[in-house]
Amino acid sequence: MRLVLASASPRRVDLLARIGVTPDAIRPADIDEEPAEGELPRPHALRLASEKAAAVAALEPDALVLAADTVVAVGRRILPKVEDEATLRECMTLLSGRRHKVLTGVALAAPRQKLRTRLVETVIAMKNLSAEEIDFYAGHGEWRGKAGGYALQGYGEVYVRFMAGSWSNVVGLPLAETRHLLKAAGYPLA
Repeated sequence: MRLVLASASPRRVDLLARIGVTPDAIRPADIDEEPAEGELPRPHALRLASEKAAAVAALEPDALVLAADTVVAVGRRILPKVEDEATLRECMTLLSGRRHKVLTGVALAAPRQKLRTRLVETVIAMKNLSAEEIDFYAGHGEWRGKAGGYALQGYGEVYVRFMAGSWSNVVGLPLAETRHLLKAAGYPLA
């Protein structure tokens, strides 16, 4: 059974390898990822994952298509994927000393089957960050392209004082739920 990953994320490829899965193809979906007006974080993550899976499934109708989208939220506010240092500093200041949620929507499109989805939530609390710590992290560069501006799998982990939930979810793909979706669709896994 052919598996297409609808993502350009190298982290998702690495995470899939941890459960013995190597996609046959990687085909990122080209969709608008901006939140709809008034859209809350949970439905936003699920909608984007579903739209990514559907977009690539239209191009790969005979394959399983796996898609995901990870959102960092403080309350009802969806934090951006950080591309510049000013946005990083805004996000890190907002996250400093607070709890936030990392939500990943996962969607699997299978030929002649209904779209399967899961939403996974992890709660994270950051320590109070000093200006020096934010400066130091800004110099790392690992934050670029990350939702909320930090990488749990990198140096950003030293700022986390509490986590409840899936580590792999925060990195970008909740493995237990992804494995379950793949098995339910008939993908061969041990």
